[in-house]
Amino acid sequence: MTASALTRPGERDRLSTKITELDWRIVGLLCLIAGVGAAMLYSIAGGQWQPWAADHLIRFGVMLVVMLGLAMVHPKWWFRGAYPLYGLLLILVLMIEFTPLGYVAGGARNWLNLGVIRIQPAEFMKLGLVLALARWYHSHSAQEARWSWKLLIPAAMIGLPFLLVAKQPDLGSAMIIGLTGGAIMFLAGLSWRVMAAAAAAAAAAIPPFVMFVMHDYQRNRVLTFLNPEADPSGTGYNIIQSKIALGSGGVLGKGYGLGSQSQLEFLPERHTDFIFSTVAEEFGFVGSFGLLACYVGIILIALRIASLAHSHFGRIAAAGMTAFFALFVLINGAMVMGLAPVVGVPMPLLSYGGSSMMTVMIGFGLVLSTRVHRYAELPKGQGLF
Repeated sequence: MTASALTRPGERDRLSTKITELDWRIVGLLCLIAGVGAAMLYSIAGGQWQPWAADHLIRFGVMLVVMLGLAMVHPKWWFRGAYPLYGLLLILVLMIEFTPLGYVAGGARNWLNLGVIRIQPAEFMKLGLVLALARWYHSHSAQEARWSWKLLIPAAMIGLPFLLVAKQPDLGSAMIIGLTGGAIMFLAGLSWRVMAAAAAAAAAAIPPFVMFVMHDYQRNRVLTFLNPEADPSGTGYNIIQSKIALGSGGVLGKGYGLGSQSQLEFLPERHTDFIFSTVAEEFGFVGSFGLLACYVGIILIALRIASLAHSHFGRIAAAGMTAFFALFVLINGAMVMGLAPVVGVPMPLLSYGGSSMMTVMIGFGLVLSTRVHRYAELPKGQGLF
């Protein structure tokens, strides 16, 4: 498809043209990571497809079709649905807190039972936040994005779900929401001075937040992170076993299906939060580094897609989704290496879990839509305030 053909009226709207405009590198890397995840789930189940590997592959196959379908959707529909989606998800988060439909799972009241389906609104709130912030910044000037009283609006859009999710308490999701929102404000042009002041204030607030606001089990996680050897058979067990798995893999690993930490069930949550430790144990430094290289490749390609978008909404939305994905990788990687407290953040597409996979794949549907429709222009002046 030549550049001149793409400029002809209606040519870009053809399905055949849209398919050729997809970035198949991202699709291929996502499939590769999900395939590695299925292989590891098969391994830690003792060479069985059940209970994890088969479900993981089926979910990914379904969400792959959904992602490719969403890539065909014009950005104007993402733009129009941004505020309504954010509002709906905020209502669902509030329903967890103030209605009997919310229930506790994994120590946090973060699930909503709607009868026919059970959902975790905090997962999808991350997507809604990215879209809503992208729409707000699309309709405001660079000067307003750098420093203006109007920045109270996006700050409130970030702060409200952050506080509600943190209260559930779901510290991992709250961290992703807050950091993703902060990354978007930075990418949109927020003044360095404001960022530095906010970072200093956040750092100063951490000690009193840990001591007086966190629940006891959350506080124990932070204290365990600082000194896991203080309680090696109790609160420090997860981090210590994860470090043993990471270190025992050496350069090339023990071999597929031969990891003692995972196969003998010393490693906790080996199919979800700590699955990267299983990769490191069985495939060593080479395997884990190669996996991380795939993640880095996806992030760099997605940022390039964001930079090429003609609409400001497309640039911010694609970059925001990329930041959201990168934070998943960064926090989980730091967590399993003992560089951050255990906060229940999975490794995207590698860990077993339907909600996180759905969120990531929908997000990349938006990124690919930005790539396919990178020449699309969207109207200004339709923002909030």
